[in-house]
Amino acid sequence: MSEAEYLGGRLLLAMPGMGDPRFDHAIVAMCVHDEHGALGIGVGKVRDGVTLHGLLEDIGIDPGVAPDVPVLDGGPVETARGFVLHSPDWGGEGSVTVNPLCELSASLDVLRAIAEGRGPSKFLVALGYAGWGAGQIEGEMRGHGWYAAKGHPEVLFDTPTGRRWTAAWKREGIDPSHLVGQTGSA
Repeated sequence: MSEAEYLGGRLLLAMPGMGDPRFDHAIVAMCVHDEHGALGIGVGKVRDGVTLHGLLEDIGIDPGVAPDVPVLDGGPVETARGFVLHSPDWGGEGSVTVNPLCELSASLDVLRAIAEGRGPSKFLVALGYAGWGAGQIEGEMRGHGWYAAKGHPEVLFDTPTGRRWTAAWKREGIDPSHLVGQTGSA
């Protein structure tokens, strides 16, 4: 694959009928994709019973001025590991630029900054991630599993969690109610 074909910075949308119930109506912010594999953060489902204040208290950070927002279910891999997707107006050590979508940070620095009111203006906090080995996501896309939408920061940061999947399809000019759960063959 050429660099232009990699999916970093895109929104991966689960196709209807994908077959894996963990990814039903999933929307994944693709953060890293290269010849070695891919890593994305799920942004379409809230982690039951986990809020930012609770998470901060669990790791010994005073919530301070941080809003008590729900924490997202980032994916089935390393579900205790935290990630922050955020606007580019904050950058700390280890932040990774995910053009054109966002920045990705996994350090405690960003959480401390949010609690102290000096963090990014827009952010999402997730636990876990979705990961694919070399060539795996490409195979799933050929098998009618995923659609790679453009990276729309407004879908990520300005759309309510449960509406992101539909909003991303609509930004692509596609009415998701017209999608079917299986493909045909000629």
